[in-house]
Amino acid sequence: MKNPIGKTAATSGSGLYQTAEFDLDATNSFDLDVILSHNLPVIIDFGADTCIPCKEMAPILLELNQELRGRAVVKFVDVWKDSAAGQVVPLEVIPTQFFFNADGSPYVPADMETAAANGFIMYTMKDTGEHVYTAHQGGMDKDTILAVLEEMGMK
Repeated sequence: MKNPIGKTAATSGSGLYQTAEFDLDATNSFDLDVILSHNLPVIIDFGADTCIPCKEMAPILLELNQELRGRAVVKFVDVWKDSAAGQVVPLEVIPTQFFFNADGSPYVPADMETAAANGFIMYTMKDTGEHVYTAHQGGMDKDTILAVLEEMGMK
């Protein structure tokens, strides 16, 4: 089965969100500053089309990318095809998802204990303790992703 992750145009929503910068696949065009500039909650999934959990998430990410345009930014980066993108964030395993609030700040789960038990990791700067990234390691289902995006203020 061919991996469904790829550049696609959504069929609904505002024309503003139909541009290439809202396509799901950010492989070879990954720019975190541009992704965070849209004032929308963001999920970026780092994976590969050869990874089993990544393949399982692929149709979910594609569906969310199309359904949530204008409400959230959903991106995928294949780190085997774009290794430089995987070096922008503290990537240890694939799949790993990074979450950012609409203002570009890292998402902070409401219940840290439950989040940590479910694969969420908070990354901070060693010297300052500043929170810089929130990631989830491993696959995620659609309902869990939607719950996180809603907690982040997705409308």
